Amino acid sequence: MSVFKFDDIPVWKKLKEHAEFMKKPENCLASLLEDKNRFNDFSIKGGGLFFDYSRQRVDKKTMELLYELAQDRNVAKTFQDMVKGEVVNVTEKRAALHTATRSFADDRIDAGGVDVMKEVNRVRDEIKVFVEKIFSGEIKGSTGKAFKHAVVIGIGGSYLGPEFVSSALAAFGNTGIALHYLANVDIQDFGRVAAEIDPETTIWVVISKSYTTPETTSNTVQAYDFMKSKGLDPAKHVVTVTSQGSPGDDPANPVIATFHMFDFIGGRYSVTSAVGGVPLSLYIGYDRFESFLKGAETMDIHANEAAPEKNAPLTAALLGIWNNNFLGYNCQGIIPYASPLSKLAPHVQQLYMESNGKYVTTKGQFLDEETGMIMFGEPGTNAQHSFFQLAHQGQPFPIDFIGVINPQYTQYNSKSKGVTNFQELWANLISQPAALAAGMDNEDKARFFPGNRPSTTIILNDLEPASVGTILAFYEARTVMEAFVWDINPFDQFGVQLGKTMAADVRVRMEAKNENPDTTFDDADPIVKAYLEMLFNGSID
Repeated sequence: MSVFKFDDIPVWKKLKEHAEFMKKPENCLASLLEDKNRFNDFSIKGGGLFFDYSRQRVDKKTMELLYELAQDRNVAKTFQDMVKGEVVNVTEKRAALHTATRSFADDRIDAGGVDVMKEVNRVRDEIKVFVEKIFSGEIKGSTGKAFKHAVVIGIGGSYLGPEFVSSALAAFGNTGIALHYLANVDIQDFGRVAAEIDPETTIWVVISKSYTTPETTSNTVQAYDFMKSKGLDPAKHVVTVTSQGSPGDDPANPVIATFHMFDFIGGRYSVTSAVGGVPLSLYIGYDRFESFLKGAETMDIHANEAAPEKNAPLTAALLGIWNNNFLGYNCQGIIPYASPLSKLAPHVQQLYMESNGKYVTTKGQFLDEETGMIMFGEPGTNAQHSFFQLAHQGQPFPIDFIGVINPQYTQYNSKSKGVTNFQELWANLISQPAALAAGMDNEDKARFFPGNRPSTTIILNDLEPASVGTILAFYEARTVMEAFVWDINPFDQFGVQLGKTMAADVRVRMEAKNENPDTTFDDADPIVKAYLEMLFNGSID
């Protein structure tokens, strides 16, 4: 078995030695923060945000070694190769050009002999024309009524990214079309959506690259039957976002319109493509969707061009490596002090964990180090009343705190204890990282706070569409840059296949039982048999 040994990298060994030095009590965060220049020396402004890592457990020597590691692992060059259209998804022999979907430069980008930008611009133009026809009433449902609801049918990257962005930009959802998501195959999810919509004024947006994903297929069949039961023609209520030539792009199955996805964009990186473009443009309008794209482009340019010491996503990636592989943290919290970003953590959870949950290098060698951390989160201040007991006194984990200077709603300014709601939010945003870092002595051990708990604070000017694009692209760049340090492929996801394969076998048994009620499950695994009998008996008894 071929194993890649990170200790064979000289700077990796240096970082291990330095980590032992940084773990000494005299190098705790409380001591590091006594340096009056630390805030300026350990913060970056660029790409549309402010990135403060002064409360990470690092000193200048740590950062010098981490930037040396990035150079040794060719992180910047690999990122540049990715943006140019080189084959960086080596297992699937593809480019990874999510950055092209928000590029407004005149540069040509080739992938597999195809001018990617020509195709990207074609799809953008098609989306713009399509939503204008929806808003003008030129395209209506089968009973002649204008659309007032849009239901996105998709799972994984086909909904998590769009759901994050639409939640973040709900304050701008004034097009007259309400947006709903149908991801889970659970029939109760369908029942919820069916109760929220008016079928005659609903457009269904089916998003699936292959158009064969079992959950999406099941929900699509259910939606078609639902429309037909209401006397509606699905051909006048359905839009597909899929690969060219897939079953969802079949003239024999007519729909209102089809928008193409590309094999060089993975689902979890696809929100700036038609995957997000169609539902978001219906919800907030195409112009705002384009502003969102331009915010992402700003971060892409920063990630691609900024020097390492001034590069926010690269620095975040290196801190992730440091916390994971050298300090031993296996979880990271994402705590936005902005309710509109409530769906950021679920999106980053998939983006990061599906990308970096690997244990084989791009050259097929097993790794001798752990890759990836468990990502989770909840908006502040809710999180403080949920799991911050553990954050302060239980098992420690690094946290990204995210703040916004200018809220989406400025007209509400009542004061409690002398401050507005938004100022109260900021009081907590400022104090929580400080408390985690410094801790507090107390003779009563139940009230003792150990401190030395690392965090980063990220500040956005506002939550306009461009700023939401900025934070999206920041986490995408951070994710792939970490992968490039480990030399793993962040663009495949074979780890999700085994469970799907086993589900297919169970599905065959269910189908046989549906066709012939006398069918037994005697030849199945005993545990599988027990659960199948519960399901078909309708009881645990």
